[in-house]
Amino acid sequence: MEVVHRSGRLAQRLAGALVVGLAKGERKPSGVAAAVDRAAQGAISALLAGGDFACDPAEVAVLYPRGLKAKRVIVMGLGARAGLTSDRLRRAVAAAVRKARDLRVGTVAVGLDVAGRVDANGAAQAAAEGAVLGPWRFTAYRTKSGAPALRRVEIVTGAAGRAKSAAAAVERGARRAEGTVLARDLTCLPGQDLTPERLAARAREVARGAGARIKVLEVPAMERLGMGCILGVGRGSAHPPRFIVLERPAVPATRRGPAVVLVGKGVTFDSGGISLKPRDGLHEMKYDMAGAAAVLGVFAALPSLARAPRVIGLVPAAENMPGGRALKPGDVLRAMNGTTVEVTNTDAEGRLLLADALAYAARYQGATVVDLATLTGAIGIALGTVVAGLFTADDALAAELLAAGEATGERLWRMPLWDDYERDLESDTADIVNAASTRDGGACIAAWFLQHFSGKLRWAHLDIASTAWAPHERPHERRGPTGFGVRLMLEWLARRAAES
Repeated sequence: MEVVHRSGRLAQRLAGALVVGLAKGERKPSGVAAAVDRAAQGAISALLAGGDFACDPAEVAVLYPRGLKAKRVIVMGLGARAGLTSDRLRRAVAAAVRKARDLRVGTVAVGLDVAGRVDANGAAQAAAEGAVLGPWRFTAYRTKSGAPALRRVEIVTGAAGRAKSAAAAVERGARRAEGTVLARDLTCLPGQDLTPERLAARAREVARGAGARIKVLEVPAMERLGMGCILGVGRGSAHPPRFIVLERPAVPATRRGPAVVLVGKGVTFDSGGISLKPRDGLHEMKYDMAGAAAVLGVFAALPSLARAPRVIGLVPAAENMPGGRALKPGDVLRAMNGTTVEVTNTDAEGRLLLADALAYAARYQGATVVDLATLTGAIGIALGTVVAGLFTADDALAAELLAAGEATGERLWRMPLWDDYERDLESDTADIVNAASTRDGGACIAAWFLQHFSGKLRWAHLDIASTAWAPHERPHERRGPTGFGVRLMLEWLARRAAES
């Protein structure tokens, strides 16, 4: 599907459907909606007068008026105009474009006339993001997917003098959303088709498209580096682990400056290992590589950033399976940094992968490191499914990430990372255990485990276990994988670049 910018009058567009927004509490259409209403012989005014359309956020109605070149008008609710945000607009456009897809209209023209806390370019970007995110469906395994129901979405703005900046905003929004969609698609793939080696192959495709350098370490290379934690997790599977390193821009070593390192947990299927998970929901454990998918989605969209810092992507990839060679409770692993880890729960495997990845990240001196991981069920108990957990000891880094989350609608909530949690990971056999004997504070204890391996890095951990997939339909998300973190990281990177 193509998402493009157009300047001009929405009422004159030839499209399968026009999309206009109505704000709650306004008695008659205004701006773009008013112009369309006049051309449509008062059809939108009649909708408001009827009282059936409340203009609630992401509410949608379809009209079939006369007097327009377009066959339909899709009216989207914006809520109160004074409180309009980019995220509310993004969701409204997502709902409207999804409706257009269901109607198989072919082409949609979205008119923007907003106020509140959204500027013109912010609105154009949010609308483009919603236009891509809303109609997304995963159809790779459907035998009757049919022809595309939606070929093009036009984001129409009236000010010709700002056409260049609006077009850039639309392009930026579309690319960020496409990175999110890539992450969703990867997360949907079943474990049989996304083993560690196949995840590495997909990473190579992303690197080629993004102009990034890629290196894939196989078992012998990981053994030489002493990555005992990744190797331990992966040894029960017929599919050996991989460690994927991406870098953009790919510059000579003598010209390399401070980097941003993004680490994505890549457990391509998590059975729990010997500490086997229960049957319920086990099929969803193909989602346990959502952090890795987010990192690849970010790299796919990096070319859309006008300026970007040097970005490193690290993806430790493994399958966590039971078997004759599988890691056993009570086994002791040696991480890349030399720390010995007693494995008390083989289902706490993600932190083992990240331990070696964080140790590897230490080679990038002066780097800022952010990991994204579906790490604990405990974070969902603490925060629910609408916000991810943020753990960091760096107040400035926390503020940067929180602001980026508010801007993108991928919200974060800062969680404690206190030394009090250290005692829960004391081992009688090794330096540290991988899982505490208590369920209390599980997300915080897991984060403290990671902090042990972050060393002197400027580091933050995002526990996305409860936000990486949606339990029910939302305007911009279907039930299933969300691609959480892609737009958040891109916004954060863009802001860092602008401030440097």
